[in-house]
Amino acid sequence: MDMAKELGRVLSTGKVYIGFKEAMKRDDAKMFIVSSDCPRKKEVMELAGDKPVFVYGGKSMELGNLCKKPFSISVMAIVDEGSSNIMELGK
Repeated sequence: MDMAKELGRVLSTGKVYIGFKEAMKRDDAKMFIVSSDCPRKKEVMELAGDKPVFVYGGKSMELGNLCKKPFSISVMAIVDEGSSNIMELGK
């Protein structure tokens, strides 16, 4: 799976919340994506409960670049995957 392509699809056709505070407010999240250097990774995993958490192998700046954002991203909540296959990462 091409991570950059799937992130692009989910960002353009789905519903995603970026940032720890925004992501953790989402009870309707289907999956969380965290960067490898996320300082609150353990907390995200605990709060996610039974929802899948995908740990992206790169750092938060790399995840931000993959999402074509001018800032780093350490946590993302996927609420609606749109036309992407991003949920395959959580399996």
